[in-house]
Amino acid sequence: MQTSIRSDKAKKIWIDLDNSPHVPFFNPIIKKFKEKGCPVALTARDCFQTCGLADYYKLKYIRVGKHYGKNKAMKVVGTLLRVLQLLPVAAKIKPAAAICHGSRAMVLAANILNIPSVVLMDYEFTKSMPLPIAKPVLSIFPEVVLMNATSKKNRRVASYPGIKEDVYVPFFKPDSYIKDKLKLGDNQIVVTIRPPATEAHYHNPESEGLFAEVLDSLGAVDNVKMIILPRNEVKQTAWIKQKWPEYMRSGKVVIPDHVVDGLNLIWHSDFVVSGGGTMNREAAALGVPVYSIFRGPIGAVDRYLEADGRLTLLKSIADVRSKIDIRKRDKKPHIQNVSSPALDSIMATLYKFINEYNSNR
Repeated sequence: MQTSIRSDKAKKIWIDLDNSPHVPFFNPIIKKFKEKGCPVALTARDCFQTCGLADYYKLKYIRVGKHYGKNKAMKVVGTLLRVLQLLPVAAKIKPAAAICHGSRAMVLAANILNIPSVVLMDYEFTKSMPLPIAKPVLSIFPEVVLMNATSKKNRRVASYPGIKEDVYVPFFKPDSYIKDKLKLGDNQIVVTIRPPATEAHYHNPESEGLFAEVLDSLGAVDNVKMIILPRNEVKQTAWIKQKWPEYMRSGKVVIPDHVVDGLNLIWHSDFVVSGGGTMNREAAALGVPVYSIFRGPIGAVDRYLEADGRLTLLKSIADVRSKIDIRKRDKKPHIQNVSSPALDSIMATLYKFINEYNSNR
């Protein structure tokens, strides 16, 4: 098993933070590289609080690019524009490898510059760009996804045990400061809610109807307090404030005006309702009851968590009204771990890949 990068003078590793969930995910990976004396250069896309979270984690990064909305043509234009913005940055870094979690722009820029690229993925229905040079050299999936992946043809692939959130959740340590910060009462049923990703290519408008029903149903319960974390800091926030003004005035709904440690908020919640993705899986990894209102193609990870009883899929208005168990949960002491098999597996794969590539140059 590879435990470090073989080199008399370690070259930099380039990691691109393309979306907010990538910040906590890559944080322990960055630390592992640095512990082995391998410097890391970070780029971050200015969207969905990615840069705010990077600041929260005290990561040094170069801000490159932004989000261009849900229009498909603009998504392509925005990706290509970000490629052009990344090229001079990457050329200056001269990395031994480029690593990301699904960043199309990074893969394309890396391939143009002949930099070996590694893409980690945990959702098999993500669409890639239809270009021969827009494919990574290595793709890494959770084992449960690799068994079901349809996009692994003509690629070098590897896997790791568990799910993406198992890489960093074991190191989580609860901090009660958030209760005072968000004024969470001991007698309140605290619900963390993440709206659907309305600008994602896989978005199904049914999710918005389920989201509205969740707020209406929970809003009718006296001791419920909802903490909502909008994906879009402008559009979604404005929509929620306009549609549920009485909840905002009364404090039944709170939209934090600052970056929040998602894991800490989830831990101090009684349950979570989310439009899919990382927050659902973080809650499942922490053992917090979680309900998904995601209505796009259901990935292997969510099917695995549902079968394991750690995730409940809400597929209709009737499900929202009947399946959500509105009650306080028993918050047992969280045991912080000092290791992660998922992280160790990923690092071994990365070290092996980088060493093999460098030995062939």
